[in-house]
Parts: sequence; C-alpha cells; structure tokens
Amino acid sequence: MHVKPRAVCLIMLRFTAFAGVALAPCAEAAGIHHVNVTNTVHIAHGLKWSPRFWLGNQDDPVPPDDYRPRDRHRVQRWYFRNPTHNLTFYVIGLADKTFRRAGRYPDEVFNPRGGWNWAVCKYKWVRLPFISFQRKSFKFYLGWRERGDFGGKLTFH
Repeated sequence: MHVKPRAVCLIMLRFTAFAGVALAPCAEAAGIHHVNVTNTVHIAHGLKWSPRFWLGNQDDPVPPDDYRPRDRHRVQRWYFRNPTHNLTFYVIGLADKTFRRAGRYPDEVFNPRGGWNWAVCKYKWVRLPFISFQRKSFKFYLGWRERGDFGGKLTFH
C-alpha cells in the first residue's frame, strides 16, 4: 500500500495545528501559509478588567457622519450595533498584540475560491483557532479572525 506524503502531512497537520506544533516540511506540502500581524493599538492591561470597557468601542467611539444621518437616535443605535466590540477585539482577542497567523489563507476570513478556510493565531503559548466556509449564498465563520478579534457569523439566503 502506497501512501502519498502530502496526505500524511495533511492528516498530521489537522491533528497538530491547533496544538501549535510546527511541522515546516509538511506545512509547505499542505499549502499552509504564515503571516505576521502587527497591531499598533495599545490598551492598558488594567482597562481590560473593567466591564464598562468591555461594552465600549475603542476604535470608533463616535458614529461616522454617513451612519443614519437623519436619525435622532443614531448615537444610541451605534452603540447597540456592536455592544461588545472591545470585549471581542481586546479582552478575549489579540487586536492589540503582534502575533503570527498560520493557515490556508491566513490573511483572509473566507477562502477566495469558496469552500473551507482555517487558521490559527499564535501568540506566545496561546493558540486560537478559526474556521470558515463559504458556498454560494451560505457563509459561516467562528473563531479569531485575521486581525485577532473573536467573531462568529452564519448567513444564508
């Protein structure tokens, strides 16, 4: 029985990718790519312990001019649009850290050709998984995205 080295590498990578084991020759054979993500935002560590910070939006605290310009409740609706931005980006996410991301298309949320995409964010000893699938009008993702923020989405028409 002949087993192709690429198939063996793919099986090994699936079992070890989320544990963070580096298998360089197998990674090349399986088409795994690496990117370094450099985030320039700095959040004070003490701020991350505050539940009030979790419910804010550090990146866009004020809605842009084109967001519901005639709505008198636009500011309140802006905050309800994504009430846990700081939590998902900076408390459980890595959006204020420099980290390495490895996967099929590590700098993308979805596979540009459709189908499955997966990646792992590597920060020190922490490994944070990501998986997505896209086919026609169906889209799904769950995990730590390309900027290091945690998110999930399921849409279909």
